[in-house]
Amino acid sequence: MRQTAKRSDIRNLILDAVDVLLARYGYSKMTMEDVARQVGIGKGTIYLHFPSKEEVVLSHIDRIAETVVRKLREQAALPDPVDRRLRRMLVLRVLVRFDGVAHYTQNLGDLLSSVRAPLLVRRQAYFEKEADVFEDVLREGARSGSLDCPDARTAALVLIQSTNSLLPFNLSPGELGRREEVEGQAGRIADLLVKGLLACPSRPASWTR
Repeated sequence: MRQTAKRSDIRNLILDAVDVLLARYGYSKMTMEDVARQVGIGKGTIYLHFPSKEEVVLSHIDRIAETVVRKLREQAALPDPVDRRLRRMLVLRVLVRFDGVAHYTQNLGDLLSSVRAPLLVRRQAYFEKEADVFEDVLREGARSGSLDCPDARTAALVLIQSTNSLLPFNLSPGELGRREEVEGQAGRIADLLVKGLLACPSRPASWTR
C-alpha cells in the first residue's frame, strides 16, 4: 500500500478510499485515520489535498458529478440526431449517478445528512452545469428546426428536474430498483420529454440508443 500511495494520482486514491469507507461505515463513523489507512499514507498527506473530512467527502460527490458532465458533453458532441442525443443524455445522467453509488445501502441524503447544507448548494451547481450542456443541444435543435424550443434554458432545467426523481438522493440504489429497471424508467421519462420538444410531434419517433 505504501508503494501505491506514491503514485501521482494520490488525490484520486484518497477519493477512491472515501468511496469504499462511505459504503462501509457511513459519513459519521468514517475518520480521516480510516482514509489514510485505506490508502496507505499518513493522515497529514490527506490534509495537503483536502482541508477537512467534509471537503474530502464532498469532493468525492463532485467527482461523480464531474463524470456526469463529461459524459454528457461526449454525447452532445456526437453527430446523431438531436432527439436521440437528448434521450441518451437524460438516461445517462441517471445511470452514471446510480452506478457511482450502487454499492451504498443508504441514499445520499441520509448518508451525508451531516453535510446536507453544503451538499445541496453543490448539487444545484452540478445541475446548472448539466443544464448548460442540454441547453447547447436544445439550441442546436431549435436552429435546425427539429425541435420546438423557444426558451432553451428553461427547457434544459425542466429536463433536469423531470429526471431528478430517479437520482439516488432521497432513495437508495436498492429502493430505486435494479439497474435495468432504473434505465427503463429513465428511458420512458426521456421519451415523453423529448417527444414534447419535437417540432412535429406527430412524426413517429425512433428512439434508437
